[in-house]
Amino acid sequence: MPNPIKTVYNFLIEHLPPEPSLELQFLRYHRRIPHFRKPQLFTEKVQYRKLHDRNPMLPLYADKVTAKTLVAQTLGSEWVIPTLWSGSFLPPREERNWPLPYVIKANHGCEMNIFVRSAADQDWDVIESKLKEWLSVSYYNRVRHEWLYSQIQPQILVEPFIEPSGALPTDFKFYVLNGRAEYVQVDTGRENEHLHRRAFYNRDWEKQLFTLKYPLDHSLVSKPASLDRMIAAAEQLAKDTPFARVDFYEVGGKPLFGEMTFYPSSGLATFQPAEYDELLGRLLQYP
Repeated sequence: MPNPIKTVYNFLIEHLPPEPSLELQFLRYHRRIPHFRKPQLFTEKVQYRKLHDRNPMLPLYADKVTAKTLVAQTLGSEWVIPTLWSGSFLPPREERNWPLPYVIKANHGCEMNIFVRSAADQDWDVIESKLKEWLSVSYYNRVRHEWLYSQIQPQILVEPFIEPSGALPTDFKFYVLNGRAEYVQVDTGRENEHLHRRAFYNRDWEKQLFTLKYPLDHSLVSKPASLDRMIAAAEQLAKDTPFARVDFYEVGGKPLFGEMTFYPSSGLATFQPAEYDELLGRLLQYP
């Protein structure tokens, strides 16, 4: 039997105007009434941004296809992962002869990745079905009201694995607040929801005492050899926006651009301990 409370909740967030819809979602996830008119928390400021920030550069940097061109122009082509193929529809099956291993992505959202490590992973019926589903998704229309995604034309992107073994490389996600890279998010166990852990480091690679969404990773991640270069690159890419999370990989000591996002976890994930939501909110001088 359908849960009547959940049914009413889903109806409301789908049919209310954006601001009250986001207020209701925020209340559900954070268990507190948000203050979107004068936001103080980092997560409140993410919601404020969804409602008010219409910087035309945001969709260009969030689009995983167009971002490559912008990053190459700003940092140099050596920072950009090569593209094996991109387009609105996959080419005919006989033309999909990309060298293994590779990754198939959608350009307009998160957690839309298919890892093709061997010929056994090339189940095109399954892959095509998943891509069809992804290309029909809009993070704006799916009640999260993430404006910039309404400005991105969905596409498919194919890239080589940057680790030839097919292992997922560590990625370093830089939180750039008002032009300064303050924290670096590092995730481990990403391919298993039960093993997924998260930690934050400051720009001096000192481990912090908080996490966001996922349990705290108590292990220590080695300082990346290119940390200073990645900090400078993240600040360069985010210099014209109050906040961006800029992601890089490091392979063999070489930094590579991953992606940029402006609404991490849609501002609905919770910090542990909760006071770090306020701390990051103070660091982010916005609006």
